[in-house]
Amino acid sequence: MRASRGRGTNEAVPASPRRTAFERKLGPDLLGTVPAAPGVYRWLDADGAVVYVGKAKDLRRRLAQYKNAGRARRDRKLRRVVHAAASLVWEVCESELAASLEEVRLIQALRPPLNVASAYAFLYPFIGVRVRAEHVRFCFTTRPDAFDDGGYTLHGAYRSREVAGAGFFALMRLLRHVGHAEPRRRLADDDGEDYSYVLGFRRLPPGFAERWAAFFQGESDAPLGDLACALLDRPAARADAAAVEQDLRALRAFYDDEARPLAEARLVTAFSRWPVAQTERDPLFLRYRAAARA
Repeated sequence: MRASRGRGTNEAVPASPRRTAFERKLGPDLLGTVPAAPGVYRWLDADGAVVYVGKAKDLRRRLAQYKNAGRARRDRKLRRVVHAAASLVWEVCESELAASLEEVRLIQALRPPLNVASAYAFLYPFIGVRVRAEHVRFCFTTRPDAFDDGGYTLHGAYRSREVAGAGFFALMRLLRHVGHAEPRRRLADDDGEDYSYVLGFRRLPPGFAERWAAFFQGESDAPLGDLACALLDRPAARADAAAVEQDLRALRAFYDDEARPLAEARLVTAFSRWPVAQTERDPLFLRYRAAARA
């Protein structure tokens, strides 16, 4: 223990405990006022702007982790939040699920700079299909509003742009073996940033769009098997077997990781709307996981 000499005495006087950054900013007694209950909390900067939103099954226990954050790498995010903030507010929720849903709502509404998960729901992609006569067009987009009046049936929203995009473009490459491809189009917003891809094909097998709607909705992977069989009859596909197999694997990963879990979540929670709006996707899975735990 560190000690200091008192004036005029040889007795060792205990040094005052060193306060953490949490205590210096919020006071040493704050945790005693925080309930041990589910809730959400918001860290605010000196101007009152929210810099981070979190949720907890037990608010007191969770906030104690910020107070006791050490120098370990696992505590880096806790230290960063405390460093950026000047004050803290919290509110109690009726359950852990209610706290989780409120956290997502606040993150989507406020988009705090230190939150990542759920902060960018507008980036969750959709896959769309439009059929006109013998022409079938597909779109991959994070801007569903751009296709509201285009006759597209949209599927999603999916969580991973990487997985969904890999599956989408794998399908587009494979369809070149069974149909006649049209020129690829890329759409952009007013700032020139790409947000959508549109590809079209002629002379795809009859009923193609209807069967693949079940695939995109996570209800059946039979279209994937049908496509694999059709590719066996195409000499060009057989000649490029390694690339075809890789694309089929990407489609399988999309179905297993994105489409099927989304279908399961909708089934368990009795969520009937389709497609699932980008802002509704994360709350849907929170309810699904809560139901699965129960």
